Amino acid sequence: MMRKVNLFTLDTPYREPLTVLGYEFGRQDAEKCVAIVGSMRGNEVEQTYVCADLVRRLAVLEEKGAMDPGKRVLVVPSVNAFSMNISERFWPVDKTDINRMFPGYDLGETTQRIADGLFSAVQGYAYGVQLCSFYLPGDFQPHVRVTDAGPISQESLRMADAFGFPYVVAKKPSSFDTTTLNYNWQVWDTHAFSVFVRDMGSLSTHNATEVEDCILRFLDDRGVVRFTLPGGFRSTHLDESALVDVRSERAGGFFLRDVEPGERVRAGQTLGQVLDAGDAHVKEMLAAPIDGRVFFCHVDPLINQYTIAFKIAAETTWSHAE
Repeated sequence: MMRKVNLFTLDTPYREPLTVLGYEFGRQDAEKCVAIVGSMRGNEVEQTYVCADLVRRLAVLEEKGAMDPGKRVLVVPSVNAFSMNISERFWPVDKTDINRMFPGYDLGETTQRIADGLFSAVQGYAYGVQLCSFYLPGDFQPHVRVTDAGPISQESLRMADAFGFPYVVAKKPSSFDTTTLNYNWQVWDTHAFSVFVRDMGSLSTHNATEVEDCILRFLDDRGVVRFTLPGGFRSTHLDESALVDVRSERAGGFFLRDVEPGERVRAGQTLGQVLDAGDAHVKEMLAAPIDGRVFFCHVDPLINQYTIAFKIAAETTWSHAE
């Protein structure tokens, strides 16, 4: 039966110790099959909820005998409850990002030690799923992303279809990607998948359920759970570099958007407007440069000049994995 385990505890200089909890399914001596990690940042509320509700759903499946006890599953809903409790995105003492500290260092700074504690707990699993957020605040078309870390990534891209997300995105790593959990999982031979929910900082149980269903489809494909979940998409594969950015090139101000993620748009169609903060006149109309679907939308009511307001997946880039 499900076990609630203390993965590690870390003393902090200004508050009570940070304790990171996980929920295990399967026998304690079972092979390490899937590790699922939720929020590392304080505003990743939806990511935490997805993992917490997934724990509930897996517990029900386990009680019904619909999980393979010979395959161990670990779910870690939150790694940074400290920041979430005080509404800070990053570690509040020094503003560092835990997901830029892997594989960690047990004698380093606080966030390096947190990364080390987490990586020690999730290392050695065959598959790793991380609930992520983007560096820009906004709404996404839900998708699963694989960062290119070598030959293992190509196999992971083929496996990613099992989630049933609308999109599977391949990402070429930048320099900072080498210090993320996803990349380091792959270096240590774990198939790693970054799952992006629709939004960040808010909570939609409908959106969360869609993402949970996709993760359960993947667990079914890997033989962890024994049931068939209807629905899902035949995933479209695209490279992150193929997404077309639409920026507020001329000015900042109030931001009004006319489209949502997933909407089909035509070249020249109005996507949103930037209004003057003094008299609300229109300073810039943002239009689709190509035919495609909206992949990402800026959501804050204010926008700065040169900020990415939308990302469009071009129709000509759409293809399905063979």
